[in-house]
Amino acid sequence: MAPQSDFCRPGMVLRVVLAVELLVATAVLFVAESPHDALLRLATATGGALPAALLWLIAACALRRRLAGWRPVHQQAGAAAAGAVAGLYGCAVLQGTGAMAQAPWLAGALAGAVFGAAAMAIMALRTAAQMPAATTARLAELQQRIRPHFLFNTLNSAIALVRSEPARAEAMLEDLAELFRQALAEPGEPTSLAEEIDLARRYLDIEEARFGERLRVRWQLDPAADGARLPPLLLQPLVENAVRHGIEPSPAGGELRIRTERRGAVVVIEIVNTLPPLRWAEAPLPRGHGIALDNVRSRLRLLHDVQASLRAGPDHDVWRVRIDIPLDRP
Repeated sequence: MAPQSDFCRPGMVLRVVLAVELLVATAVLFVAESPHDALLRLATATGGALPAALLWLIAACALRRRLAGWRPVHQQAGAAAAGAVAGLYGCAVLQGTGAMAQAPWLAGALAGAVFGAAAMAIMALRTAAQMPAATTARLAELQQRIRPHFLFNTLNSAIALVRSEPARAEAMLEDLAELFRQALAEPGEPTSLAEEIDLARRYLDIEEARFGERLRVRWQLDPAADGARLPPLLLQPLVENAVRHGIEPSPAGGELRIRTERRGAVVVIEIVNTLPPLRWAEAPLPRGHGIALDNVRSRLRLLHDVQASLRAGPDHDVWRVRIDIPLDRP
């Protein structure tokens, strides 16, 4: 993903606006004669700096695809040129509204150019820093998802079914092969919610063959939410946690509910599992449960920034995981 594509995100817009305000406030303190004078100067400077910063963000977002094909040095030059134009625009706003009798045109252009180049450089560093973070999250996810006893249990179940139900054993092994094919694939582009649901179905088909009537799965899926983007292999660890910590410890088994819903520009994903009896609930959950949630939260943040959220915890007699993500428009 090109670094400038992040400038379209609401979280990045908020960060830029706060950074501009902080810089303006710091600069004002050098020349203000009193707190009252500082507030007046801050209001005046904000009237020019904020529109200029927003204009630069709009330009960076609108031209992101064209800039993505440029070399880094050309991206820096383009960002600086756009910043200079935005700085001149801010000066024009101040002079046009009468906030300043004579706007500092040269200083505004230079400040805008420095801001544009610095913002592009910081975004490039942020993108580079995310790459090892994404790789680390990927490795942690693989280590916890490919658990040896899950593989052995599945193979044992398939062996038991080979003679009595060969077609079912074949389907189970095909599902297992697809799960491991996805798990061992190289990190790639974000996937769709529909593809993640299909992978979760394969996993649950295997577990239903193992647990029989002890595992009861309910699906409540909204087709309008299928196009939402997710990091690959995000749902399966959450579904596996629900089976491992909610269904497996209970002698009577339990129920697992998976729900998706589109609410305007937001897609809601819920994974709800019944909790074991009280005597099991008093024991601390295995450490892997928290690792999986932290991993999912980190990967969502890398893809959707502040637009995504994850909440997990007990809700009466169930454990509920809720994910909110934006529905990307074409």
